[in-house]
Amino acid sequence: MAKARIVRPDFGGAFPAHIAIIMDGNGRWAERRGLQRILGHREGIASVREVTTECARMGVESLTLYAFSAENWKRPALEVRTLMQLLRLFLSKERATLMDNDVRLAAIGRLDELPKSALAELRRTEELTRGNRGMLLRLALSYGSRSEIADALKKVIEDARAGRISEAQVDEETLRRYLYDPSTPDPDLVIRTAGELRLSNFLLWQASYAELFVSPVCWPEFRKAELHEALRAYASRKRKFGGLEQDGGAQERASRSRRGA
Repeated sequence: MAKARIVRPDFGGAFPAHIAIIMDGNGRWAERRGLQRILGHREGIASVREVTTECARMGVESLTLYAFSAENWKRPALEVRTLMQLLRLFLSKERATLMDNDVRLAAIGRLDELPKSALAELRRTEELTRGNRGMLLRLALSYGSRSEIADALKKVIEDARAGRISEAQVDEETLRRYLYDPSTPDPDLVIRTAGELRLSNFLLWQASYAELFVSPVCWPEFRKAELHEALRAYASRKRKFGGLEQDGGAQERASRSRRGA
């Protein structure tokens, strides 16, 4: 597939290579309108489509969406079943959008906990988009950051007992290699919608140095204009990575270095 043409507005400063979004407020959006919660989730799919397309158009390298948390399994059974149906619907109906925008789809989380039908659709879409060379879209499904770290530690212990690594070799970079997707760089910007001021067990390891932006609007209302607002806020900040304030060029170089570019 031909590489899509990148058209990036000038936001006045640095631009994030990896954006991660906590898509919150679907149910509240619906309830405020006297609608069933599931209609908020349906409307949220339109936001996923618009934000994904716009990020790909602007040349974002990676976009990670918190689609279904490990804690979401505790919701009412009917809502969980409907969410899984919507996941299958999204994966099947949005394939054309992904292909048109040269987007590669992947997923992180305890994926074997997904219903077989949803997992099958996920694998089909991953395979279809595998050859795309544009943006990487990662869906965090049945995902919890504490679970991810615990799963990584189990694998470290297993390899240490088998003699594949030694205790002296275990450091931050070693542990990173055991995370669900060690090849994708850490997010530069984490966006949360619906005004909530917490990370909710999302990318706790990877988001250590990410800039945070909280949007007051619920996810079904978060579209291109709100995304651009977050990007303008990101461009205006000075990232330190624990050191001194850096100019825009130095920020980009530091970010690339942390991404392994």
